[in-house]
Amino acid sequence: MRSNQTKVGIERTPNRALLFATGITREAMDSPFIGVASSFSDIVPGHVGMRDLERAIENGVHRAGGTPFIFGTPAICDGIAMGHSGMKYSLPSRELIADIVESMANAHNLDGLVLLTNCDKITPGMLMAAGRLNIPAIVVTAGPMWSGRLRGKRLSLVRDTFEAVGQYMAGNIPLEELKALEMEACPGCGSCQGLYTANTMACLTEALGMSLPGSGTGIAGSAMKKRLAFMSGQVVVNMVRQNLTPSQIMTFEAFKNAIRLDMALGGSTNTILHLTAIAHEVGIPLPLDLFDEISKDTPHLTSLRPGGDYFMEDLEFAGGIPAVMKVLENKLYDTLTVTGKTVQENLKATSLFQNEVIHPLSNPVHPTGGIAVLKGSLAPNGGVVKQSAVSEKMMEFEGIARVFDSEETAMQAITSGQIKAGAVIIIRYEGPQGGPGMREMLSPTSALVGMGLGESVALITDGRFSGGTRGPCIGHVSPEAMAGGPIALVQNGDKIYINIKKRILDLRVDPDELKKRQQNWQKPEFKVKSGYLARYASAVSSADAGAVVS
Repeated sequence: MRSNQTKVGIERTPNRALLFATGITREAMDSPFIGVASSFSDIVPGHVGMRDLERAIENGVHRAGGTPFIFGTPAICDGIAMGHSGMKYSLPSRELIADIVESMANAHNLDGLVLLTNCDKITPGMLMAAGRLNIPAIVVTAGPMWSGRLRGKRLSLVRDTFEAVGQYMAGNIPLEELKALEMEACPGCGSCQGLYTANTMACLTEALGMSLPGSGTGIAGSAMKKRLAFMSGQVVVNMVRQNLTPSQIMTFEAFKNAIRLDMALGGSTNTILHLTAIAHEVGIPLPLDLFDEISKDTPHLTSLRPGGDYFMEDLEFAGGIPAVMKVLENKLYDTLTVTGKTVQENLKATSLFQNEVIHPLSNPVHPTGGIAVLKGSLAPNGGVVKQSAVSEKMMEFEGIARVFDSEETAMQAITSGQIKAGAVIIIRYEGPQGGPGMREMLSPTSALVGMGLGESVALITDGRFSGGTRGPCIGHVSPEAMAGGPIALVQNGDKIYINIKKRILDLRVDPDELKKRQQNWQKPEFKVKSGYLARYASAVSSADAGAVVS
């Protein structure tokens, strides 16, 4: 056992003395040491219910003959951080989480890990650590929140709060309605109710083989979720005994399975950043073109919010991720999972039944996957759009650029009625370096939808979009403005051409004029000059490379 480096031998007497100070027994000292990396937090709704799951994991580890040790990691709620400077810390926190788990696991020579997570950047940060450490590890996601209720109508965070702000500003709902919605949209613990980034990553973790079947959609606070946590504690001890490590599970084929599931679900565009970063930790390149290639060969099978009307609870009761994978069975690789069994062996226990939530291959929601990668003179290295959440009317669009150098200035223009139909909003200097931190733009996109401009205005950014974004919103534009990419050269009045089906994103300006602008462009100073964000900005890679720090 790795932990023997810490606890075996005469010279380790002081080490054992400190370990005994924690209250463990001599028998426990001889057992595998299992770290439980918990992202519990009182301020993050997706994480407030984790104390019960910590207990269940501990009990499972004990039952299987291991010794559990809980330690903490940060957790940032993207929804709470949205729309202000706090969002700059969201994506960078992914790197912090990976570093913290690595530090704790290696400093104490832990034999295995249970990674208790839920929300947007925490899950990929945990998976990055698992890949980097390559010791037996299993992920437990805390589960999605139930839908809210108001006067018989089901509610979700994005449509019924973020988009409701735009509706209020447009005069479509009264202030009393807005206040009622903010009280009822989020009824309790769990990740937000649609197929936003947190829930997409939970589903993809299951498809990667790094969590138990059923984990991706099991509802927060449910008995099933507690059972999955207990079983995960048991499984990780068995993984230690078998030396079953993430490098055996997170193979190139497993990543392709996860990408295919992502496309079939119509998940968040942020998954491209996260899967690329996780794969980077295990030495596997995932080029943007691979995502687009798989998207073209994968039908979109579910219509979940934000693009559709179903909720995560509907997907759970329709059979969850095992049912979706069963539909895709012939398109999936038979890779190894944390159960010690392969994908196909796990799916033998899954049966399909007719339902409206998961479509068959013969009758998909859309013939191709949920995400498209666009390239062209505005994005030579690519930009990403959630095409499953774009109306047919806006799949091809040409508009006039309205350029903003920050999210705040763009939001001010939107809410003051300055943006009209036919505009293409450009929000730049919000990329990994320029932001820094590549903020999500859910506030402006939701305001546009709420104000009735979702089918007449496009938004393009070198920042990111929330998994809750819908409409013609293209993010991750690379190279970013801070690196001198073409998005830095756009001027008010330029024509922008978007063709999602043909994967085109063009800045329609004469090449000679662009050369002049490039010669005159001067790289601005970093927006943040001290602290963690300054260090992050100086070291982070481009979005098309996963925005990783190495």
